[in-house]
Amino acid sequence: MTGPGNAMERLTASLGGGKARGLPPVERWNPPFCGDLDMRIAADGSWFYMGTPIGRPALVKLFSSVLKRDGDDYFLVTPVEKVGITVDDAPFQAVEMQVDGEGDGRSIAFRTQVDDLVCVGPDHGLRFARAAQDGLTPYVHVRRGLWARLTRALTYDLLALGEIRGAGSKAMFGIAVAERFYPALPASEIEDIEC
Repeated sequence: MTGPGNAMERLTASLGGGKARGLPPVERWNPPFCGDLDMRIAADGSWFYMGTPIGRPALVKLFSSVLKRDGDDYFLVTPVEKVGITVDDAPFQAVEMQVDGEGDGRSIAFRTQVDDLVCVGPDHGLRFARAAQDGLTPYVHVRRGLWARLTRALTYDLLALGEIRGAGSKAMFGIAVAERFYPALPASEIEDIEC
């Protein structure tokens, strides 16, 4: 049996099943700004404090649960304080992907490095950006304006699902998933792309 739930069910099972804890309602918190913290999220999703990698996954998950984006700025927030941090690209990295079905009926689910699970659809869209040397970088929306950049391996896997469709007067290469087509680039530019 295939369908939107199966890709997500397989990812949930890989985490040991169980009910995931809900995230704090950071979108409702508006505490005073307390300054910037010497914390950075690298393009590969690694977290650093004062230049040193944060090696405890549980601590990274905790910090990621209180991450908030306001425009181009990122903050860690609690009900009583807000501190700015630096994000090199996207705050999350998609590290696992499950696919069920084909074409418009396809479902694609992702797991991030902090075990967020998202299934591509209306609340979790895909977007593509041109990278250096004409590369293509895909992202999936995780929550509240926060995106996950796909690893290089997942980028190849995702782009292998691509197809060419007409979009207006232009033929576009993109990904069909959850009854929607996500255009990545004009079909005429496919040969020029490196991942």
